[in-house]
Order: sequence, then C-alpha cells, then structure tokens
Amino acid sequence: MTTILKATTKGQITLPASWRNTLTTDRFIARVKGLKLEIEPLDLNKIEVGNEYTVFDAIRDNKGKGIKAEDLVKTLKQLV
Repeated sequence: MTTILKATTKGQITLPASWRNTLTTDRFIARVKGLKLEIEPLDLNKIEVGNEYTVFDAIRDNKGKGIKAEDLVKTLKQLV
C-alpha cells in the first residue's frame, strides 16, 4: 500500500493505524538513502551490536549529539 504522509511543523509523521496494527512494536529504525527515507520496525532482540546507530540527534534531544543505539537498547531492556 502506498500512502501520502504529511509532516507536521515539527517534522513528525503519523504511520497509518492499519500499518501500526500489523506490527508488534512501537519502535522503528529510520535511515536516509539518497533521497529516500526508509522506516522499518525495530526488534530489540535483533539489534546487531557493533553496527553504528544513533538516536535522539535532534537539536532539542541531547543537544544534537545523539546517543549510540546500543546504549538506548540497554536502557530499554532494563525498563521492560
């Protein structure tokens, strides 16, 4: 299914409920490849340690520095 999404003034997009309802997670990996944005569900148990993912690199989050995904995964697993 192809759907046109509109970003809010803060740059946020909403995934259609029909897509979200088919997934078992509310966390996603997003990457830019050329002029394309790829978004895929994140399975915390399948994160490959050593791959360099950063999260929260917006200016308002962590002063734009980002944090390593493996550090975030450790924190999230502690919360579950």
